[in-house]
Amino acid sequence: MRDVTTAQPRQVLDVQPTPLALLLLGRDADPRSERGVECPGDLPAPSDPDLVERARAAKEKLGDKVFVLGHHYQRDEVIQFADVTGDSFKLARDAAARPEAEYIVFCGVHFMAESADILTGDDQKVVLPDLAAGCSMADMATAEQVAECWDVLTEAGVADQVVPVSYMNSSADIKAFTGKHGGTICTSSNAERALNWAFEQGEKVLFLPDQHLGRNTAVRDLGMSLEDCVLYNPHKPNGGLTAEQLRDARMILWRGHCSVHGRFSLDSVQEVRERIPGVNVLVHPECKHEVVSAADYVGSTEYIIKALEEAPAGSKWAIGTELNLVQRLANRFAAEDKEIVFLDKTVCFCSTMNRIDLPHLVWTLESLAEGNEVNRIQVDEETAEYSRLALERMLALP
Repeated sequence: MRDVTTAQPRQVLDVQPTPLALLLLGRDADPRSERGVECPGDLPAPSDPDLVERARAAKEKLGDKVFVLGHHYQRDEVIQFADVTGDSFKLARDAAARPEAEYIVFCGVHFMAESADILTGDDQKVVLPDLAAGCSMADMATAEQVAECWDVLTEAGVADQVVPVSYMNSSADIKAFTGKHGGTICTSSNAERALNWAFEQGEKVLFLPDQHLGRNTAVRDLGMSLEDCVLYNPHKPNGGLTAEQLRDARMILWRGHCSVHGRFSLDSVQEVRERIPGVNVLVHPECKHEVVSAADYVGSTEYIIKALEEAPAGSKWAIGTELNLVQRLANRFAAEDKEIVFLDKTVCFCSTMNRIDLPHLVWTLESLAEGNEVNRIQVDEETAEYSRLALERMLALP
C-alpha cells in the first residue's frame, strides 16, 4: 500500500458547508460525543504561524521515543506528521510492531487508542491528543446496555445459541464482553469471514454496534434475507423485540450507526449519476443497505484506496466515506486525470475525529518532549485480557 499522503495539485471538491460546519470541523462540542473535555493546559493558537515548525522540532527531540499514528480520516495538517497511516486495526498492529517507542501518539479516536493500548507492551504509553475525540458509534453500545441485552436473550431462551461479533469500532468494554461470551471482533474488511466463523459456532449472531455493516454483510455477502435480521434497540424494553422475533432471527443487529456514513442516501447516489454520466459509485459498508445496494462497489477504507490506485486514468468516481480522505484521494490522483468527487453535496467530516488538529498535536508532542505525560489511554487488565482474547479469535479467522 502506497502512502496516501503523497502531495499532488490540490483539487477542490464540490461540497457546500452547512450550518453545522464548525461542529463537523471539530471547532465546537458535541454533547453526544463520548468525551466532552478539553486538554489540560494552554493550547497553541490555531493562528500561530510556527505550529508546523514546533511540531517538527518536538517530534525530532523525541526521536525514536515517539511513534505517531494517523488514521485515514484525520486532517492533512495532522497526517503530515504521521509515521504511518491506515485504518484503526492496522494502526494498532503497527504500534505493537514498534516496541522501542515509549510513546504511541494515536491521531484517531478513543476506541482506537484503547485497541493500541491492548495490543502494545506494558512499557509503552498510548496518548490521544484530545480526549474529546470519541466515536458516536462506539458510544451507542455501553457495557450496561449490552449486559441487559444478554439478559433479554437469556430470558427468551436463545442466549446459548448466540455468538457475539463486535465491530472494531467499539469500546474496550464491548470487546471484552465479546471475548467473555465466545465471540470475535471484525473489521469492515473481514466481516464476512467473522460471520461465517460465528455461524459455525452457533445459530445466531449478536452484531455490535453498527447495524449497517452487520445487515450489509449478512444480506449482501452471506445471502440472507432482510427478514433474517432484527434490530435491537437498547432504549426500548426488551430491545423492542418479542421473544418470538428473537427466536426466529439469525442476525440480531444492535441499533447503532456511523454518523458520517449514515448520512449518505439513495438520493445521493441517484443525483451523482445524473450529474456525472459514467461515474462509479464506491461506498463504505457502514452505509445504509439501500445505498450499498445501489452502489457499484462496496468496501473498507483500505479497499477504497486500493480501488482508486488501480482505477484507469480518466475514470470517474463518487466516494461515500469521510470527506478528509476523499479530498486527499482527489488531490493525490488529480495528476492521473481521475475525477473523484464526494457522494454527498454537503460537508461530511467526522466531527470527533476532526477534534485532533495541529494545536492539539503540537501541545501533545511538546508536553512529551518536556517529560510531561498527557492524555494517556489505559485499559484495565481484566478488560484488556478479554478484549485481547476476542481480537486473537479474529486474527485466527480462516
